[in-house]
Amino acid sequence: MSTTALIPAAGMGRRMGASINKQYLELAGRPILAHTLALFENSPDIDRIIVISPQGEIPFCREQVVSRYGFRKVHDIVAGGAERQDSVRNGLAALPDQSGDDIVLIHDGVRPFMPAALLPEVIATAQQVGGCVVGVPVKDTVKEVSDHRVIGTPVRERLWLAQTPQAFPFSVIRRAHDRALGENFRGTDDASLVERLGLPVAMVQGSYRNIKITTPEDLTLAYAFLGEQTL
Repeated sequence: MSTTALIPAAGMGRRMGASINKQYLELAGRPILAHTLALFENSPDIDRIIVISPQGEIPFCREQVVSRYGFRKVHDIVAGGAERQDSVRNGLAALPDQSGDDIVLIHDGVRPFMPAALLPEVIATAQQVGGCVVGVPVKDTVKEVSDHRVIGTPVRERLWLAQTPQAFPFSVIRRAHDRALGENFRGTDDASLVERLGLPVAMVQGSYRNIKITTPEDLTLAYAFLGEQTL
């Protein structure tokens, strides 16, 4: 059995308002994406990495991130799609030699603070259950709102914020994406596609620091984290 990490890094970063896409913004002198890839490059539980990049940025990604920082586990860089779900599907299509039981782990390219120590548990849970999501319990009361009116208050103890990585056997996640494509369904994450198959997905508690850097406020928080640790 092998484990492949798919790293979607094809977002345009419009909310960041920067001159370059968010995955190439620097933290501690290295692109955000380089910090993220290092988590998987250095893990003995990961066999190979597929990076998903905008088509026009593939040469830049290869030269300025993969080659520059010596990421030997990066097997390929493939073109992303119109939306994240399309990008992940393209990444799955780049794995024709995967067996059905091989694990595919999907992680956002702009989540550089994911605790690498979680990877063995995430992979083992995906093997045992058939799907695994990293997340954290919500801290605040959540309101359901329609037309600026509160229509409900879900039970907070049952609510978690989904993060990445999310991991699945290759046969499961490929089938989930194929069905979503055939039915023109758009999910908010990969786990939601697996849930539509009626298959179980387990939750593994992650870290509140495992933020997705998408806005200037997120970048400010990332700098604060860097003041407490070395990347």
